[in-house]
Amino acid sequence: MNKKDELLKIFSIKLRTILSKINFDYDLLQEIRLRVNAPLLVIYDNQEFFVTSQSTLSVSDEDTYVITKNEIRETMEYISNYSLYAFEEELKQGFITITGGHRVGIIGKAVLEENKIKSMKHISFINIRLSHQVKGCADKVIPYITGVMGNDCYHTLIISPPRCGKTTLLRDVIRQLSDGNEKRPGITVGVVDERSEIGACYMGIPQNELGIRTDVLDCCPKAKGMLMLIRSMSPRVIAVDEVGSVEDISAIEYVMNCGCKLIATVHGNSIEDIRNKPILGKLVEEKLFERYILLNNHGGVGHLEEIYDENGMRIY
Repeated sequence: MNKKDELLKIFSIKLRTILSKINFDYDLLQEIRLRVNAPLLVIYDNQEFFVTSQSTLSVSDEDTYVITKNEIRETMEYISNYSLYAFEEELKQGFITITGGHRVGIIGKAVLEENKIKSMKHISFINIRLSHQVKGCADKVIPYITGVMGNDCYHTLIISPPRCGKTTLLRDVIRQLSDGNEKRPGITVGVVDERSEIGACYMGIPQNELGIRTDVLDCCPKAKGMLMLIRSMSPRVIAVDEVGSVEDISAIEYVMNCGCKLIATVHGNSIEDIRNKPILGKLVEEKLFERYILLNNHGGVGHLEEIYDENGMRIY
């Protein structure tokens, strides 16, 4: 099944009909947003468009197709295969990962139990984020991460504003480190995929290709997951997405002190931006990260801007 058919089958019949008539390049389609009593929206090639009843894209909110409550309900039935209760654990996290690794964000009324989210009801907002794997996008980065000998890697922090491809880059870095090549041996990589975005696991199986020496811990908090991987899977490298909490930093220090290399991503615009963050700044000042990779979207999503070493010296 191709990406188009894989995606369209989760929508209500009416939405499926409207979206199927649009000549999308599905490699450029990033998000589809459904909100009750609001226009149907897509993020396409890093731009926001309204979808009209005539299956056209518009920058104006006039004559747009408005989502109904019934369409949300019908779409959720297709997403869950008429068994929403079977996804109770996923609903606690606010998303469901579907075939192909696409992530469906779901928001409505939270059902609480002992001040913790037990489930979700009256679902009224859905955000489908398409999973894209760009093999080879880390080609420029890998030589700066693996060093001269190519048989290890540096502690690396990928810095990027939202929607600039940091997770896509991280995914390909993991794959290339894990698989190795004729010049560089593959190494064991442990991935803590807290939000199922890196591996996009469906029923425990990664939908994205992360390499033959990669172990994925899905839907686990990063701090706990890093410690679990160290104790159970003996990785040479641990990879995580979007670090920043106090717990994350404590786990990062533990990983580094155990002799395991770390590759992580964080939202930001520069090293100075990260240095000024109260928690992450400590790691920068102590020079625990040996490589900083900066991305922007000036030349398209995932555009490599600069690479710095632990001393803040630009090396790319």
